[in-house]
Amino acid sequence: MTIDTLWYTRCPVPTASGIAHGLGTLAHAAAGAGLDFRILQDADAATALHHFDHQLPGLIREGGNVPALAARAAGAPTRLIGLTWVDEAQQILVAPTSDITSAADLAGRRIAIPAWAADGARSFPRAMALHGFSSTLALAGLTLADVVVVEVDVERTPEVRDSADLDRSDPGRSITTAGVAELRAGEVDAIYAKGARGRDAAREHGLRVAVDLDSATTPHGRVNNGTPRPITVHQQLLDDHPEVVEDFLVRSLDAAAWAATDLEGVRGLLARETFAEGPGVADAYGETLHVGLAPTLDAERLDLLAVQEQFLYTHGFLAGRVDVAAWADPAPLERATATARRTALPAGVVV
Repeated sequence: MTIDTLWYTRCPVPTASGIAHGLGTLAHAAAGAGLDFRILQDADAATALHHFDHQLPGLIREGGNVPALAARAAGAPTRLIGLTWVDEAQQILVAPTSDITSAADLAGRRIAIPAWAADGARSFPRAMALHGFSSTLALAGLTLADVVVVEVDVERTPEVRDSADLDRSDPGRSITTAGVAELRAGEVDAIYAKGARGRDAAREHGLRVAVDLDSATTPHGRVNNGTPRPITVHQQLLDDHPEVVEDFLVRSLDAAAWAATDLEGVRGLLARETFAEGPGVADAYGETLHVGLAPTLDAERLDLLAVQEQFLYTHGFLAGRVDVAAWADPAPLERATATARRTALPAGVVV
């Protein structure tokens, strides 16, 4: 199949490529090679499904590692070309009157775990909650065997859509805060939430943070769907148009460099990217978000992704094992880093 379009997809999270898209610079990576540039979120439902299975030859994806690892385990011909790490307010939330104030207090309590979705890739809300609670319980020497798991309803076939097409009240945003209704109804004692939407949900519903994983544990204990976050590319695009993949990474590195100079501009873009309100973005990502968006493939991040791979395989999210080191191809990022222009914003760009 001849590739005539560079497809791009991302999750509603902080990414350098998402910022580059917001600034209007990503399309240049396709134009230089005579390719069309399209956002997967704008495609029909059948095409948009490739966000999860990565079976579209012209696709570059930056997003959660659960779908990326599940796709690779299922045989998708992808390569890992970058990893980012942005701590994004991973928290255990409880009702305002709850007596749970620490990880140890979770012993014997009911925790909300989203039900399985249509497949492992789309069951990322379940994976996030399981790993978040596992890491929290480990702080007190506990495991999932020490709590009561209550499955809560979840969208079985989540869709990817552009933030511009979503109303702020769209329930699709709640995938990062599953179980809020059950917590408010007293059916569970604690939920896992993350990111700007997690902060918004806590504020909107008067929920209390019982455990803040970002401050309570090490990077190993904060490994989850978005930490680390992979950039993956279909092998055919890498084979047929390596210069496009390199330019995509250059544009992302340029965006990360710009982000380091403009915290408020980054927050404005991320409010749209994450479907969150301004205060949620500021609370979730703090004052240093904008200085750590550039991707790498260093040994530490690869090791942390391998921790996630082990967890996902153990808990049934992967069809087989993924050799993270063999999956990674550092060459495109090495070339992009060597040639990145790190230029100022194009004339006329308004954030």
